[in-house]
Amino acid sequence: MTDPEPDGQPVLAFDRHLVLEQLGGWRGMLDATVPTVGFILANAFWGLRTGIWAALAAALVVFLFRMVRHESVQQAVSGLLGVGIAVAIAAASGQARDYFVIGILRSAAIAVVFFGSIAVRRPLVGVIAEFLAPSHLGAMATHSLPGLRNRFPRSAGNDPVREDLVREDLKREDPDVQEGDPEPERHWREDPRMLRAYTWLTVLWGATFAVRSLVAWLLYRQSEHDVTALGAVSLALGLPVTAVGILVTLWVVSRLHRHRRPRPGRAAPGA
Repeated sequence: MTDPEPDGQPVLAFDRHLVLEQLGGWRGMLDATVPTVGFILANAFWGLRTGIWAALAAALVVFLFRMVRHESVQQAVSGLLGVGIAVAIAAASGQARDYFVIGILRSAAIAVVFFGSIAVRRPLVGVIAEFLAPSHLGAMATHSLPGLRNRFPRSAGNDPVREDLVREDLKREDPDVQEGDPEPERHWREDPRMLRAYTWLTVLWGATFAVRSLVAWLLYRQSEHDVTALGAVSLALGLPVTAVGILVTLWVVSRLHRHRRPRPGRAAPGA
């Protein structure tokens, strides 16, 4: 989404509602596991070549299904590209275990980013959470679960009529949300409680990805011929563990919103 600069030139600006729309929610995470399941099963019964085609076919089916339903295809495109790279590596090496190399490296890199953000006192979970749902608005103060995505209406895109409707929906759903969210009285990183909570959440996610990468790497070294165990553990440490991490994160974030929301009888800062 773009906003005009003073000289009339458009400048790129991120809309948090649009980002939430593109994340895909639980469906998006589930779709991401389908090609891996197809690869593991086909490889176990019919060999590497069949496993490669099964993974590609599953990723393509997910992509086409989203297109037919006029849903966001951003995750499906990313998944199709990722599967293409993974199967290309496995086909080039002739070893099924190399299908998981990209996932191992990605998890290790994400873990480094999470821990690195703590070192510079900008815990990544806090940066992401405050962008998607600013705590000083208190939008999640009365919602422990379910997640962030259903808290906001669908993005209006470039349709001015829909944008007006979205603004009205936001105002009815949460009076604290205005056209252009008000600035907080105090930045969340200046609040010791907020900084501490987001730091521990970032440690949680960093450790999750680090353990996922380490366990998968150890199994990778032992799975020269049979990748069933590697695939099963990769799936187990994927969606289920991620789902638990998201639930814990949402619970903590909802408590932080209660901590930061505007006091009764007091207008939101800058409103």
